[in-house]
Amino acid sequence: MTQPLFSAPGMAQLDAIVRPGMLCAFDFDGTLANITALPEAAMTLPSLLAGLRELCHLTPVAVITGRSIDDVRRRLGFAPAHVIGNHGAEGLPGWERDVLAQRGDVAAWLRVFARESGPWREPGIQIEDKGGSLSVHYRHASDPRAAEAALGARLRLLSPHPRVVGGKAVFNLVPESAPDKGVALRALMTLCGTDTAFYAGDDVTDEDVFALRDPRVFCLRVGAEPDSAADWQVDAPADMRAVVQALLARLRHSAP
Repeated sequence: MTQPLFSAPGMAQLDAIVRPGMLCAFDFDGTLANITALPEAAMTLPSLLAGLRELCHLTPVAVITGRSIDDVRRRLGFAPAHVIGNHGAEGLPGWERDVLAQRGDVAAWLRVFARESGPWREPGIQIEDKGGSLSVHYRHASDPRAAEAALGARLRLLSPHPRVVGGKAVFNLVPESAPDKGVALRALMTLCGTDTAFYAGDDVTDEDVFALRDPRVFCLRVGAEPDSAADWQVDAPADMRAVVQALLARLRHSAP
């Protein structure tokens, strides 16, 4: 069960884990940026930029997102040391050798969408091609609940078989061979030579990090979710300014 971050236990746990050189990693949509009706409208909240830029000077920072690397870089407004895209499939060392097979899966799914009838043909359904994964949005369907049920049943029958991850009015289709965000975070910790990390995210794909239950990783959920595996929670992306400031205060204090 998640607990409020800005509580005595939350602050004590943050004090215990924050140290020089730790990895600070963030999801993008719903964490550093508000969820928007149009995915192309999302940008890092301006109130976060100064703090995130300073954080990048003090410790390794990563963004781990469902967007493609090229897409999210245009939206950040700061320069993290690492940008991981497509839910973990893009950006890790050696990812280029696997991407052709993963993009082959995506191309096969797109061909099915183009030639076959299905719930993806209904008005208001948007298919977003991210190169290494697909997102099928149903926020604008006339009956989002019915669209969710129909899409959820049909998308799992695609071939090659995708890993289907739900989200906020979206299904993410990821090749089964692709790493998830939990794999990506651990790989980045090794790459950065750190044994501690902070991770903040808001959605189902971020649960791949939270479900690690790794005591070296401080897991923060943005938004309420009773079944989340994260230990700590804030209410909304607007609260991330105070989160970043809390990280900065501890890193400044511990800097040599």
